[in-house]
Amino acid sequence: MSIKSIAAKIFARKIYKQTLSWSDKPVETQLRVFKNLIESAKATEFGKDHHFGAITTIEDFKKNVPVRDYEDLKSYIEKVKSGQENILWRGKPIYFAKTSGTTSGAKYIPLTKDSMPYHINAARNAILHYIHETGNADFVDGKMIFLQGSPILTEKHGINFGRLSGIVAHFVPKYLQRNRMPSWETNCIEDWETKVNAIVDETIKEDMSVISGIPSWVQMYFEKLQEKSGGKKISEIFKNFNLFIYGGVNYEPYRAKFEQMIGKKVDSIELFPASEGFFAYQDSQKEKGMLLLLNSGIFYEFIKADEFFTENPKSYTIGEVEKGVNYALIVSTNAGLWRYNIGDTVQFTSLAPYRVIVSGRIKHYISAFGEHVIANEVENAMKEATADTNIVINEFTVAPQITPASGLPYHEWLIEFEKEPENIQAFAEAIDNSMRKQNIYYDDLITGNVLQKVVITKVSKNGFQQYMKSQGKLGGQNKIPRLSNDRKIADNLR
Repeated sequence: MSIKSIAAKIFARKIYKQTLSWSDKPVETQLRVFKNLIESAKATEFGKDHHFGAITTIEDFKKNVPVRDYEDLKSYIEKVKSGQENILWRGKPIYFAKTSGTTSGAKYIPLTKDSMPYHINAARNAILHYIHETGNADFVDGKMIFLQGSPILTEKHGINFGRLSGIVAHFVPKYLQRNRMPSWETNCIEDWETKVNAIVDETIKEDMSVISGIPSWVQMYFEKLQEKSGGKKISEIFKNFNLFIYGGVNYEPYRAKFEQMIGKKVDSIELFPASEGFFAYQDSQKEKGMLLLLNSGIFYEFIKADEFFTENPKSYTIGEVEKGVNYALIVSTNAGLWRYNIGDTVQFTSLAPYRVIVSGRIKHYISAFGEHVIANEVENAMKEATADTNIVINEFTVAPQITPASGLPYHEWLIEFEKEPENIQAFAEAIDNSMRKQNIYYDDLITGNVLQKVVITKVSKNGFQQYMKSQGKLGGQNKIPRLSNDRKIADNLR
């Protein structure tokens, strides 16, 4: 055992104890964060506009500050972008993370001197929790790769602009610099396909022990490694690869394909990072869900997803949530976001400590007929339908077909298979049965002959990658929505 791995175990135990100190007192921890946020921002323009000086309770805060999305906050953000100080948070942010937007085009999310350390420490602590639980620290001596956006930043008014993953690349600790791949020059390549090819060339002969990234783009990296190696399994190329770290999407739909490509099972750590904050990470290999980070400069509220679009929906704080309920996640942060709807929905898998899964996006659902289908349901259906089979899925998305050429409307599942089912109709039936068990509204629509059962459409090899490329969203943090309430993606894929 190396000195580095021994030191990692000692540090892991320290971080584990620190985590217990706040996770054992969730309500008190969140109240302390809330008070610190209000006190720190009461002299800002936003704080004055919303009477932070008079806020003494969470209920005061809710009355004074409405729930907002990016468009609602944009006028303040534009002032910050122009170089003005003390607008949303004290001083100026040190970064703006550029992310894909919807109606507003690109979104620019501030990262401050106060918020940035939490982004960095959370990713580190996720690995340390893994070390503490498993005792496995040997991987710290091998090479580690983080598939991420370009770290090249642009500067305006004393603020650096870039992609979150590119910004984070500037904060890799010194003790990991020698282990980290790819090289800085390769990481700066903007074109994703060119970049992945360069990463393959750099890493194929290295001792890679940890690989991290969004599953769909790591899959592309693995495929190119196999092409270059003459079809070898990833575990043959990287004999000490034993840990996969991912975020952004649910790993389960990719797991079978990954295990086939890798040639063995490897441990994995799920992360829940976003430009708006690093919200959670998997703290245990034995428990379902990710530990919600209640002590990281973020005050959380939760609105039941099925009530979100009603007038004045109730928000719940950490002591009021229930397991298994689908909540829209609302955050107030030390980067200057206030009652901000990040767009993700979560469900609690545990209340002691508070662990969550990401169940979907508040705007990514199917309810063309009132069925309220969410991402977690379609992912569970795919997992159940492929369990104990040889079926391997590369990628999939789901959309409603409201006006079919004939027959009743239906949910269309557009699937790129690596290994197809022998009986496509039986596979569709398995998916449909799982959906009906999970979602009573969907079951009612099938039973009442409003909808016909699931229809599967095969997508050609690399069809999803080609679609993303056509949209200018190949690589980086971009990902295919698991489901949509319209047919924009479906019709393009067809």
